[in-house]
Order: sequence, then C-alpha cells, then structure tokens
Amino acid sequence: MTSNPFFERSALPYELPPFADVREEHYLPAFERGMAEQLAEVAAITSVAEPPTFANTVVALERSGALLTRVANVFFNIAGSDSTEGTDAIEAEVSPRLAAHRDAIYLDPELFARVEELYGRRAELGLDAEEVRLLEQYHIRFVRAGAQLDAAGQARLRELNAELATAGTEFGQHILAATNAAAVVVETPRELAGLAESAVAAAAENARGLGREGAWALRLQNVSNQPVLAELADRDVRQRVMAASLGRGLGENGALAVRIAALRAERAVLLGYSDHAAYAVADQTAKTVAAVEEMLGRLVAPAVANAQREAAELAAAMRADATDVELRSWDWQFWSEKVRAEQFSVDAEALRPYFELERVLRDGVFFAAEQVYGITFQERVDLIGYHPEVRIFEVFDADGSALGLFLGDFFARPSKRGGAWMNELVSQSRLLGQRPVVVNNLNIVKPPTGEPALLTWDNVRTLFHEFGHALHGLFSNVRYPFFAGTEVPRDFVEFPSQLNEMWMSRPEVLANYARNIETGESMPAELVERMAQAERFGKGFKTVEYLGATLLDWAWHRVPGPDALAGTDAEVFEEEALRKAGLAIDAIPPRYRTGYFAHIFSGGYAAGYYSYIWSEVLDADTVEWFSEGDASIREKGAAFRGELLSRGGSVDPMEAFGAFRGRSPEIEPLLVRRGLAD
Repeated sequence: MTSNPFFERSALPYELPPFADVREEHYLPAFERGMAEQLAEVAAITSVAEPPTFANTVVALERSGALLTRVANVFFNIAGSDSTEGTDAIEAEVSPRLAAHRDAIYLDPELFARVEELYGRRAELGLDAEEVRLLEQYHIRFVRAGAQLDAAGQARLRELNAELATAGTEFGQHILAATNAAAVVVETPRELAGLAESAVAAAAENARGLGREGAWALRLQNVSNQPVLAELADRDVRQRVMAASLGRGLGENGALAVRIAALRAERAVLLGYSDHAAYAVADQTAKTVAAVEEMLGRLVAPAVANAQREAAELAAAMRADATDVELRSWDWQFWSEKVRAEQFSVDAEALRPYFELERVLRDGVFFAAEQVYGITFQERVDLIGYHPEVRIFEVFDADGSALGLFLGDFFARPSKRGGAWMNELVSQSRLLGQRPVVVNNLNIVKPPTGEPALLTWDNVRTLFHEFGHALHGLFSNVRYPFFAGTEVPRDFVEFPSQLNEMWMSRPEVLANYARNIETGESMPAELVERMAQAERFGKGFKTVEYLGATLLDWAWHRVPGPDALAGTDAEVFEEEALRKAGLAIDAIPPRYRTGYFAHIFSGGYAAGYYSYIWSEVLDADTVEWFSEGDASIREKGAAFRGELLSRGGSVDPMEAFGAFRGRSPEIEPLLVRRGLAD
C-alpha cells in the first residue's frame, strides 16, 4: 500500500488524525510499516560507529517509531470505542506482533549495551534533570523488560509476552460480546416500573436493535451493580439484571483469567520477583507489596463495619414497608435510594432535570477549568472525529494561545466497551513539536432522538473525573514523549482525575450548571445540602465494593508461580480470595468480578487496581490544600498545574507532590472522607 493516511504526519490542526480518510484496510499496513521503520531506526542507532551519547542513543530512541505511534494511538482508541468484526480481527493479529516488536527493541543486546554504558556514566555527561531522569527510566525499562536475562530466559520471556498479548485481547473482546449478549429483555411495561420515561424509551430502542420489536432491553454496563438496580421496582427483574451482570464471562474468561495470571506469575519469577504484584509495584510510587497491603489493611474492617450499619438501616426500611425478605445484592441500591429519599428528601430521578449533558459539560466541566486554570473552549464543527457522535473542541490557554484539542465521545453503543477512559491521540512533546489531542470516552445512555441527555449524579462525577485525565494530557509541558501527559506511575495517574471531581460540588460551579432544564432555575441551596448528606450515606457500600475488586486483583497477582494455579477454577478462586480478605459479602459483590474485570486482564491495571484509593490519599489531601490559605483559586490552579499536571513523568511524582504540598501525603483526609476515621 503506497497511499495511507498514517504514512505521513497529519496536516490537520494539532495533527488531528485524518479520520475522514481512515479505513479499516489502512491499519494493518500502517502497523507493519511502522514496526519495520522503528526496527530500522534502532538498527541505525546500534550501527553508529561513534561511542554512545545521550543524543545518538536516548534522543534517537525518543524520535523513533513515529508512524507506529500514530496508528497505534488511533487504532486502540477505535478498538475500544467503535469496534467491528474487522477491528477485532486486526487487534487479535497485531497484539502479539506488537509484543514481539517491543521485545525486539528492549531485548536488543547492542542497544541495551549503549544505554547501560550511558547509565553508568550519567553523572559525567552534563545532563539536565529531565535528561538524567529519561536515561534512568530507559535503563529501568530495559531491565524490567528482561535485558539482563540469558538467551534461554529471553526466549521464554518472548513466548510469555506473546501469549499474554493474545490472551488479553481475547479477554477484552469476550467482555464486549458477553455484555451485549447479557442484555435483559422484558415483555411488559409494568416490569419497568420506576424507570424514567427516557430510560424506558431507550430500552425500547435497544430491543429494536436486537430484533425484539415491542419488547424492552436493559443493556448492561461493565460493573457488577448496574445503575438501573436503583430504579427498578420489580424485584424479580432486579434479580434477573443482577444475575445477568454477575454471570458474564465466567465461561471463556474464567479460564483465560487463570491462564493470564499463571503466565504473569511465571514471567515475574523469571525476572527475579516473588510474584506479579511485586514486579508491578516496584515501578510504581508504592514500591513494595507491604506498602500496599498496609494501606488496604487499614481500610477493610472499618469499611465492612460501615456497610453492616447501612445494611441494618436498609433492612429496617424493608420491614417498615412490609417487605419481608432478606436484603440481597439486587435490593441494595433500590432500598438505598428509598432511604435517601426518606431521610434526606433526595430522589435520584428527580435530580436528573438539573443535570443536562450540554449544560454540565459547558457550564460545569469547562466552566470549572476556566475558573481554576483560565483555559477556554471553542467547538470545532469543521473538524471530523472517528464517529458521528464525537465532538471536537479547541482549547486555549489563559493568554489566548492555542493549547490542544479535546474530543468528547459521551454515549454508549454496542460497539463500545464499558466504562469510561481517556486516550491521547497525539501526545505533547517539545522534542517532536507536537501539542496534545486527547479524547474522553464515556458510556452515558443515549436518549431518543430529539430528547435531552439527562445525567445521574454518578454520570456527572464520571464526566468531571475523565476530564481530569484530559487536563493531565492537555497541560503536559515536557521535552520528551516518554514523559508526556499521563505517562506517570499507574498508582499516581488517577490523582489528577479524582481531584477534578471536587469541582462538581463546589457551590460556585454547581450553581452554574445545576439548572432545571424546563424552568432554568438553579438547584435550591437546601437540596444541595441534602445531596451532600445523602452522599455520605452509602460510603460503606462503595468502599467495600471497591475493596472487593482491589483485593481480588491482588489475590490473582500474588500467586507465587504458575504451578500454584494448576487446576484452578476461577469462580472458586474468587470466592476464596474474597473470604480471606474478609469481603465475602453476598449482598455486596465486588465492583468487578473475574469474568469482566477488564482493568486487570485486558487493561494496564494488573496488580494496580489499588491505584484508585492510593491516588485518593493524594486527592483528599490536595482538596484540603485548595481550601487553605488566602491564595485565589486561579493562583492555586496555576501552582497545581505548574508543579504537577504539566510535569508528566519528567519528575518523580512523589517528590513533586512533596515539594508542592510542603510535606508527604497524609491519609487522614481520606479516612474522614470515606467515613473510616473512627
């Protein structure tokens, strides 16, 4: 193929990929040429006659692989957000080839010899701080990739990496198929009692898409506790929804999970670690499994105690309503909403008219970013995204200078995987002269044509959260692409996104976007206060749900070698792991069960799901900082952006946090926030 939109840098603003010209048949040739070009670039580095220098080795590595980066950034976003049978086939083919390509670079003995020589002389090279860190991080990456193994060890490592790439791709594709197939179809409107009219209309549209005209289909999201469980009055339907949710993927993905965990355990031992968790955290801010386990150990017992108190309240409410049944997992959310409505006069469904997507986006998310950082947004309807629903905004700095592009892909569809995430289509780099192009993917239920998209409070939170990741990418101001944007340790990357959630409930921000779609009136102040009180109810449930998933992830990756999983049944393993953790609570299933735990089996969070609460320690501490002192919000925003958001991975994140905060992070604000301080 001689004509391919990926073969050259895009001529569009900010090098936005030319989506109008991209077709499925372009991906594989671009991957193949991209890998070949990068291997040729690496060969040119190792064939240089002169001794290694920072410029001819490390900087040359940073410049390599431009074509491969372009196609990979676009393709893997498409594979997650708008997959087809064609992209699934390409992903299955290319994933193990990319793993082999990475091994070809990081297991190249001549290339590693040059890096290691420079690393040994790094104090003599006259490098600045960012250059020293880049050299050190490259050396770490080579070593962790197996560069110091003997030939037999490297050969086995290549096999393991290829198998893991294939298995992870299969796992993710199975989740999407299983989630779509698990949609719960009902035949009568009375079975949907409690749902908003817009949700009922969406369910009818879903059923039509499945060829079930006249029925209603409740599509699942990729979590255990489905949002509709809070609304459905019919207990039998709730039970069906929960059963469908919890049962997804246990067939094919159960066996795949065992295989993936075993392969990771073998790889960790091969690389000199006791298990995959030890391997994973060594390169994170946590550093050791003991540090992670010490923090998690402080949280389980008080979280369970809080959840038990909440369960007692729910059971009492059920008895008062003459509902003489045991509280089960499919009851918890429904009765939680009833208790909230009764105790705090907060009806989740009645809140939706205050949270219309367009207003939340422009007058909430964008408004907060303007107040804190001074940036502004202009929609670019002249630019084309990868799907008709994708919207593109140009972002300008406080001085009016161009900063980057933000793409929003907000609605759920059968071709999009569950959850919400941020991708970088173009990463910022002064070396390469590139400015950021970032995308947020969400899974908001799309309303019928002509009707507004009304959000839940959780949807609002997700919108602010993912935009925090987007800001991390947009504010990146580093020289080398290795450090750009969210290229930071996994247990630090959630810090900026979780912190950005604070603005959703700040009075000046909430008052700006929480306006009734019919009357235009702001949400009453007393309702805002009741919402805050209602949010505190349910912290036990949410913490236990999260910890269940976290410690399940941890159990899968504390396996001390592949033989320990011989003959393992995934469901039995999961039950035993939750029991040992003290979290085997039938009424509160973990946020993700093994069969659909995409974060750890097909994403980058293996032995890293603890990252959310680890980062929340930093987040809760920083929220306090934003409320202290006499500096204005803009002054504080400038400090936070300059010291943390703009630095990416170019500095040690915990050292940067310590310099920014004036001390190490403290866990107490997190304990207070989650009701665990006592």
